[in-house]
Amino acid sequence: MTTPDDDLLIIGGGLVGASLACALAGQGLRIGLVEAAPLPVSSQPGYDDRAIALAEGTRRIFQTLGLWAGLAAEATPIRQIHISERGSPAFAYLDSREEGVAALGYVVEARRIGQALLATLPTLPGVELCCPARLETVVIAPDAACVTLRFPDGRTVERRARLLVAADGADSPVREQLGIAVLRRDYGQQAVIAHVTPVRPHQNIAYERFTPDGPVALLPLAGNRCAVVCTATDAAAPAVMALDDAGFIALVQDRFGDRLGPLLRVGRRQAWPLFLLKAQEQVRARVALIGNAAHTLHPIAGQGFNLGMRDVAALAEVITDARQWGEDMGGWLVLNRYADWRHRDQWQTVWFTDGLNRLFAHSWLPLRVARAVGLLAFEVLPPVKRRFARQAMGLDGRLPKLARGLALTA
Repeated sequence: MTTPDDDLLIIGGGLVGASLACALAGQGLRIGLVEAAPLPVSSQPGYDDRAIALAEGTRRIFQTLGLWAGLAAEATPIRQIHISERGSPAFAYLDSREEGVAALGYVVEARRIGQALLATLPTLPGVELCCPARLETVVIAPDAACVTLRFPDGRTVERRARLLVAADGADSPVREQLGIAVLRRDYGQQAVIAHVTPVRPHQNIAYERFTPDGPVALLPLAGNRCAVVCTATDAAAPAVMALDDAGFIALVQDRFGDRLGPLLRVGRRQAWPLFLLKAQEQVRARVALIGNAAHTLHPIAGQGFNLGMRDVAALAEVITDARQWGEDMGGWLVLNRYADWRHRDQWQTVWFTDGLNRLFAHSWLPLRVARAVGLLAFEVLPPVKRRFARQAMGLDGRLPKLARGLALTA
């Protein structure tokens, strides 16, 4: 039996894959990190201008990994979340003070997170960067996952790993090559994102506003800017992207309202197609899926990246425990522990975000009345509100060590 080249081979060096490498570095493992794009931030498609709402649980993971110190100065805390529906007087608030935390979450540009990770990756013990390199083939043998990588100069390299981790995005080549089925639902929507500057101070409040045209979110940023996520149908998105700045500001203002006064400036716009994707298998022998390769969500409530980071923390803990107990980290026994652990959180978050989008997509009057009653009830039922807040902060259910501020070997 040939000894594998790697204990762990991570396909995908975006935010989630790189975070897993950081989490497991120094545990005595041989780790390979494969990324198709050159690693400088300007070239990495995962490290773009999008603003990411980091849940408090994700902040704790980054802090435990020693990454938060490099992000804290760039992070804007979310002290409150305001939820409302256009045309309805009802609204709901979440407040960090009621939850006993400094902030419900933090808003950071993906590019900044990428910079912090890329500054760390070359220093990690036991981690080899294979970049840029593309996955060509995957074959699963009883004792190893066997992959072929192709480099830009035409070279191909074969590597064997005890465990192959697919962190390669919604269009995961690993998942596709292994024939892992997915549940996919296209929403027929696109998220148009930009930065805007309002007249009034945002006071560290994040807004989620539901409209007949789709949800609009405003997230607080430094310099009294806000990150806007404006949903448009596939049919309307090209026209929205073609608007001049004044026209786009008018559209956002019409949907959002005047809680922050007039919007003065808008930055560069980008549009992203929205769909739900859930892999039907999280693990196979020698293979685990994490992040968008396992689940891609509607951006409503900002849960997608945070769910992926909980995958990272849980898988890192399961692998570390297996190593300490002398178990085969790529075997069914170990990987099923990971899949069982993540099942509830993944499905709960998937259906929560999908359900919210569906619930507020209909303008039928009785349903609108029911939604208003629901928002009002949310405000007067503290246990329901607290459960919602804990889920939104990534602090519900069984928490991995990293999300509790504990080292993996503690």
